[in-house]
Amino acid sequence: MADTRPKDDKPLFGRPWIFIRGVPAMKFLPPEGPAEIAFAGRSNVGKSSLINALVGHKGLARTSNTPGRTQELNYFVPDGFSGEANDLPPMALVDMPGYGYAQAPKDQVDAWTKLVFDYLRGRSTLKRVYVLIDSRHGIKKNDDEVLDLLDKAAVSYQLVLTKTDKIKAAGVPRLVAETLEKIKKHPAAYPEVLSTSSEKGEGLEELRAAIATAIAH
Repeated sequence: MADTRPKDDKPLFGRPWIFIRGVPAMKFLPPEGPAEIAFAGRSNVGKSSLINALVGHKGLARTSNTPGRTQELNYFVPDGFSGEANDLPPMALVDMPGYGYAQAPKDQVDAWTKLVFDYLRGRSTLKRVYVLIDSRHGIKKNDDEVLDLLDKAAVSYQLVLTKTDKIKAAGVPRLVAETLEKIKKHPAAYPEVLSTSSEKGEGLEELRAAIATAIAH
């Protein structure tokens, strides 16, 4: 397995992270270089909270009570790299626009969908997409549509259950098993489902380990 540690030997998630760019269209994407890990999910699935908990930085990804606030591909990288060709960060996290927000205008939704599909289909440095599923609701129709989109783009993705502290602990293994069964028909789905709680810090180490494995391949 390749060593994914930065040059000063701090582990990837044991250092500060910074926001570097919001991408409203493909032409604004940063140059391809570092491995990219993207996060997708319905509006209000807890995506920003999970990213913040993952890197240990409460205010990194903006959390909002207003669904649909993330309308760009937001890029985050570990701090301490100049960004020059010989000093690139080892990886980038990409916060994708939330989907399933019914009040968003159709042309806005269409623009998001095109941006996301173009990114998924055309980004050679994208190693994996983590699709977040609210554990209280399971996979809904628009989640299934996104999984189909990922299959079509032939992008490796893995499902992550969020907010597991909001359901009974005994229900988590059952939900994981049910979710695994549902993704069997999806060819690009990684055959393992992670369960997390940003609030309780549960499942974060497993998610960090999965990311480290994904970018090492």
